[in-house]
Amino acid sequence: MTRNQTTLAALFALTLAPAMASAEETLNLYNWGDYINPAVLEKFAEETGIKVTLDTYGSNEEMLAKIQAGATGYDIVFPSVHMHDIMFQLGLLAKTDIGSAPDFKNIDAQFIRAETDPDASYCLPYAWGNVGIVYNKAEAGEIKGWKDLFALGDAGKKIILLDDLRETIGIGHIMNGTSVNSTDPDELKAAADYVIEHIKGVSAFSYDSIPLVTSGDVAAAQWYVGANIFVAQNPDILGYVIPEEGATMYQEDMCVLESAPNKANAVKFLEFYLRPEIAALNVEQQMNGTPNIPAQALIPAEIAQNKTIYPDQSVIDKLQIFQDLGRGLQLYNSEWTRIKTSQ
Repeated sequence: MTRNQTTLAALFALTLAPAMASAEETLNLYNWGDYINPAVLEKFAEETGIKVTLDTYGSNEEMLAKIQAGATGYDIVFPSVHMHDIMFQLGLLAKTDIGSAPDFKNIDAQFIRAETDPDASYCLPYAWGNVGIVYNKAEAGEIKGWKDLFALGDAGKKIILLDDLRETIGIGHIMNGTSVNSTDPDELKAAADYVIEHIKGVSAFSYDSIPLVTSGDVAAAQWYVGANIFVAQNPDILGYVIPEEGATMYQEDMCVLESAPNKANAVKFLEFYLRPEIAALNVEQQMNGTPNIPAQALIPAEIAQNKTIYPDQSVIDKLQIFQDLGRGLQLYNSEWTRIKTSQ
């Protein structure tokens, strides 16, 4: 999952818009930055004649806030599973019956994770991955886990953590052996304390760490498995690892908004994405896992055999996925403020 929020939008301004300028039908996506292969949208536009536009966001909370603030015109969003549940409860999602589509048989049932959508009546499982550590080999040396990351900071090296309260506090939970979904005040305080105790080398909380790690200005950073895109481009400079102590796992779903102005086109896109060759095309550029079983046979070997993208079951068993915390999230907000003000 990457966070470059300008490149993709500029690309579509140059590629899709001129080609489809006269099209009357449109589809408006709101997705994580650089979290979809442009070739997927190009192919959809070519096949259907539907003009595709794309805006991007950096977090679930940013997306939800914009929708709740009255943003109109978006058809499809890509929330994480816990945000899928929240948006359902808020009445923001449209029923699509995508789980009844003929090609839904391609989807691995274990990825129908949202508690509010057990039959995939609303959303389509889209992509999954883990959150680990991207590091500069020359600056960081061998990195195996979170302990090594914070040791770099203790040694005077710069490190970066995500500007995400649950991901960052989640490190403390993992190191303390507690659940990343815990709302026990004592466990939550202890998790935040762990981060604060090791905050010395944290130069920033940010999503934009890849250029700094690549240049060596920062030794290592908490980041998404999509870092493998940059590792493949700079194999002598960068590495990525799933921390040996455990990590978080994410999954995004593709959901149609109740306020969508182009619901029929949105459902067409969900059905389009069920095709194995389309899901595989997205993974080829994104380097995330796909819930589409037949698509996995079409993925390039260097991705399918990469153990940080498709880890062994023993590693998967140590990955935790976020759940909707309800009012418990307020406790995380308080601890996040304490972490931010401790720097």
